[in-house]
Amino acid sequence: MPTEVEPTPSREPGLFRLTWPIFFEIFLFMLMGTADTLMLSGVSDAAVSAVGVVNQYVFICILVMEVVSHGASIVVSQYLGAKRGTEAARIAAQAITMNFLLGLAVSGGLLLSADFILGRMNLEPQTLAYASTYWHIAGGFLFLQALINVFSSLIRTYGFTRQSMYVAMGMNVVHVVGNWVLIFGHFGMPAHGVAGAAMSTVFSRAMAVGVFAWMLWRVMDVKMRPAHFVALTREYVRKILRVGVPSAVEQMTYHACQTVFLYYVTYLGPVALASRQYANAMSQYVFLCSLAIGMGTSIIVGRLVGAQRSQDAYARVLKSLKWSIGITVAVDVTAILFREPLIRLFTHDGDILRLTSQVLVLSLLLETGRSFNLVLVNALRAAGDATFPVIMAMISMVCMSLPLGYFLVFHLHLGLAGVWLAVAADEWTRGLAMWMRWRSRAWERQSLVSPAEAPVVMAH
Repeated sequence: MPTEVEPTPSREPGLFRLTWPIFFEIFLFMLMGTADTLMLSGVSDAAVSAVGVVNQYVFICILVMEVVSHGASIVVSQYLGAKRGTEAARIAAQAITMNFLLGLAVSGGLLLSADFILGRMNLEPQTLAYASTYWHIAGGFLFLQALINVFSSLIRTYGFTRQSMYVAMGMNVVHVVGNWVLIFGHFGMPAHGVAGAAMSTVFSRAMAVGVFAWMLWRVMDVKMRPAHFVALTREYVRKILRVGVPSAVEQMTYHACQTVFLYYVTYLGPVALASRQYANAMSQYVFLCSLAIGMGTSIIVGRLVGAQRSQDAYARVLKSLKWSIGITVAVDVTAILFREPLIRLFTHDGDILRLTSQVLVLSLLLETGRSFNLVLVNALRAAGDATFPVIMAMISMVCMSLPLGYFLVFHLHLGLAGVWLAVAADEWTRGLAMWMRWRSRAWERQSLVSPAEAPVVMAH
């Protein structure tokens, strides 16, 4: 029988203790994508391009499903900081139900819209065929990722980032082995190519869901009850959506703009399309440290804001930002110096190699700006101030970056480099705006935990 006694307050988690497992967890998830790219490059560059195109839409759908997981992790974090563990457990259970239902809806929408969207992407016939295959398999089971999102974010919020990392490690091993067996055909299995990569993705996600669910139950001080999964409370749902919806809209805006940039690139030809995919596959490792620092910082900030320790939260974020910028510059310079050997891991095509090298040099400008956003946006969300990043996303991404990219690509004929410069301009514009917002301390008025609440159960 789950206890309703509040748990003994745990010691405040340190940034390094939280961040290094997050770093490796994200690294392992990124490695899954890189494994697809490396192994599919053995099929053809068209296969790599196809999966890259589909994943652009899959990422947007994953962001839709993060409405609940983002919001729940922040609300739960603030309640844990306020030493209200019983309410945190109720919120966690309701978030799992909400995200599962949302994931089913998204998976159904992907299956229904596949032919309509891909048919308008200006893809060559072979690339289109590969993309359609991958879309139907991976997209149809995307609800598994919805559950992974909410389970892993809640486990990290409770401070158990190392345990979440272990699951990611196992998932990565299963995925890579599955790719090797199903893409190329081993152990008596037929070679499925692109379809094999999709099936391996689905299988590894299904295994991870079961382990994540078991682990979340183990790490919670106050356990979830079955009734918590079906009795949604209006106050908790409102708070989850108050943070989750703006967070997801901001992220969806970013990836929607990246999809428009992808559309620009399709007019530059297959070399540019493949180069973009390879450059993105490498760039994600450059901003990995900043992303991990931002996520670790958000866990601490949420608890500090919930405990009404705003000055500590303010100072913590400024320290995290210094680390983020310094590490990003060091990693990016290293990647630029060794860019040609790294690119040759993916392809030996001379034109693709030359173009990918060119845009990777520009990444130093882009990634330094991105390091501001990855820390400061996460901190603002954790404090409950999720609306300001959305406003800046509309101004900077939609109104400035997209028109600038069109001008640079099609009027100044800078090609793929024009896309990189437009994205860099957006990252710096938003980064400086987030810096001024944090320094203004307007976020101090956005706390999600009120002194006392009487949750109202919604009709169900």
